[in-house]
Amino acid sequence: MDKFHCMQIFARVVEAESYTEAAEKLGMSRSAVSKRVMQLETELGARLLNRTTRRVVPTDAGLVYYDRCMRILTEADEADQLVQRLHSDTGRTLTVNAPVSFGVHHLGAAIAEFADRHPDLELSVSLSDRFTNLTEEGYDVAIRVAKQVEPGLIAERIAPVRVVLAASPSYIERAGMPAAPEDLANHSCLHYTYLASRDVWNFIGPDGAHTLRVSGRITANNGDVLMQAALNGLGIAHLPTFFVHRELENGRLQIVMPGYKIPEISLFAVYRPNRQSSGMVGLLVEHLQTCFGPEPYWDLSPAQV
Repeated sequence: MDKFHCMQIFARVVEAESYTEAAEKLGMSRSAVSKRVMQLETELGARLLNRTTRRVVPTDAGLVYYDRCMRILTEADEADQLVQRLHSDTGRTLTVNAPVSFGVHHLGAAIAEFADRHPDLELSVSLSDRFTNLTEEGYDVAIRVAKQVEPGLIAERIAPVRVVLAASPSYIERAGMPAAPEDLANHSCLHYTYLASRDVWNFIGPDGAHTLRVSGRITANNGDVLMQAALNGLGIAHLPTFFVHRELENGRLQIVMPGYKIPEISLFAVYRPNRQSSGMVGLLVEHLQTCFGPEPYWDLSPAQV
């Protein structure tokens, strides 16, 4: 007895409430359908269907079994579709866009591992800190570090992104440690020009929320430039921990105003709705979620890694 086939037949009978209608939909004879259901009942040792002159209805055991059968049949169908999508993706190029510094420091290793697992897939990775339009520029997937993504795209959260203020010990010794957000008015603040709020920084502290406009000697559209400026003692940088976690660990930078938190943002993988059917896009998203989430390795202490 092909049990999987019998489960398919049983499910169609329950849905049609009729052996005859189920047989027509399956392209089988009514007797063959009835025989398969009876074989299933015999193996299970339980009656699954009650037959009346007008229709066929499941027993209590039949309802439970139908629910489980549908889960199995649905998962099998999804597995078939995934393999078909993967097969159709074989030999094509998957195009990925990501921010420069995140791509260099973190994404590169994850992409290399993914490529090693899928030797038939070609990958084209483009790094840019400017906003990219997936539709106009033809990317399959873009990595975004943001609070939210633009409408019209599917966004999969990869990992949380914690943002901190960081400065070198030499800067703090020279300029002093700010005690509250308002003290930043007397400091050189290094900010990222592509930040959605630009030179406006937000904080949440024990005394509530704070929003203030900052200024400083250096602005840049690249996090590595800002981190290097901070390392050289040129000011206080507003950066995600994936930039500065090593420098914080080795003491070359220190967190400024640890009692005030900057609203958390997220690392997203975004793609167009018409790419949702691509097996490789889904596999890449799952791979990145495994590599970076739900607790990013850059936020773990060395003992936890």
